Amino acid sequence: MKKTWGLTTSSALMLTMIVTACSSSAPAGGNAADATKGSTSKAGNGEVIKLKWSTWGNPGELKRFYELTDQYNKDHPNVKWELVPVPNDGYEEKIITQLQGGTAPDAFYAGDQTVVKLISNGSIEELTPLMKVGNGPIKAEDFAEGLWGGSKKGDKIYGVTVDCNPLVMYYNKTVLTEAGITDDPQKLYESGQWNWKKLQELTEQLKSKNKYGLVLEDWSSPVYSWVTLNGGKAYDKPQDGKFIGDQDPKTVEAFQYLAENTKNKNFVFSGSLPKGQGPDAMFMSNQVGFGIAGRWWVPQFNANTSLKYDIVPLPTNTGKKMEPAGIPTAYMVMNKKTAHAKETYEFLSYFVSKDGQNFRLKGGNAVPSISGVDDLVLDKNAQPAHAQYFLDAREIGYALWPSESAVPGASDVVKDNYDLLLLGKQDAQTTLKKISEGVNKKIDEVKAKK
Repeated sequence: MKKTWGLTTSSALMLTMIVTACSSSAPAGGNAADATKGSTSKAGNGEVIKLKWSTWGNPGELKRFYELTDQYNKDHPNVKWELVPVPNDGYEEKIITQLQGGTAPDAFYAGDQTVVKLISNGSIEELTPLMKVGNGPIKAEDFAEGLWGGSKKGDKIYGVTVDCNPLVMYYNKTVLTEAGITDDPQKLYESGQWNWKKLQELTEQLKSKNKYGLVLEDWSSPVYSWVTLNGGKAYDKPQDGKFIGDQDPKTVEAFQYLAENTKNKNFVFSGSLPKGQGPDAMFMSNQVGFGIAGRWWVPQFNANTSLKYDIVPLPTNTGKKMEPAGIPTAYMVMNKKTAHAKETYEFLSYFVSKDGQNFRLKGGNAVPSISGVDDLVLDKNAQPAHAQYFLDAREIGYALWPSESAVPGASDVVKDNYDLLLLGKQDAQTTLKKISEGVNKKIDEVKAKK
């Protein structure tokens, strides 16, 4: 799920419906301790327990979620789950309002910034003790360490990543061939030559043939990927640190590389494109050679039978073949006030388990966050040919650090200044200095309130 900073490739497809619903949650009910015991339901005489869960999603995703909900209800006749979708725009505000009013769903999705807020205000249940009990379908060690992001506070787990979307570099074979490029990014990667210098050379060649080289986007995962691909650091500590990117030579160098290449038009900022022009559409219409995205591009690209493409890990500037890059994540969490903690955790744990992810992600647009179902990504009958790189990136990548996601407005400061960099209105050093001043001011304001 690509939710960070509120920008999604499929945002135009999001539902515009206005959803109103009453939850089965109650002011007082089961908790984590109750959920390790018997049913928390007060229902008797075979009465079915009614529960609700919520998420955002585009129509294709929601279709699969409805199917999963129906199947789960058939397999568990003692409960009847209802999916209550909420539009992406305003999702967090809707959920927080429902939590405050006692009408929130029993389980629901939370983005990387939302989950931190809900942990802080005590709205969601700690899941650590539930995950440790018996032979449950999920254990903490089943998930890559970098995916937890803000869903963990110390050793305590409050949300489980539903799936993930490690960033990779897509390349359009047709565009590269038409530009006279004979270098294959895949072979360059295997030989250890897939680096920033080579990317700049190839995008310069594409520009000379009146093609776009690479479209840059301004949300957290790609922004910080450029930093870590260069061995740089944005924050001194991932959990509760300060922004230090302006003091880190590798971070400064990464921003200078982006500024130089946008100025020379090897790269183009998506925010400067004509309305309706996005990196995915431009890629499919053979206007651009390279694009950065997770697996969410795969379904639409595979549906375009004339499109010839593949993927490769993001290029590095450290001498290593591969470096950690950002991973958009979302988490399934449990309402602390649900009246039916046991049944809610059973649904949550199934949803993120091997079986649940296998059901949801077949032919889908995300990568499993749990180990053991990698075949979903490696289907030999589907493109891209080198899908293994999604899994490789998952193992070393990272969700947005709590140092930023836990601070209201911090990501806005980064985005606003990054936009100015890509528009040529600020140089790299000025951009990072303003980010540091703005973000650290907000961090201090948060600390002062504690």
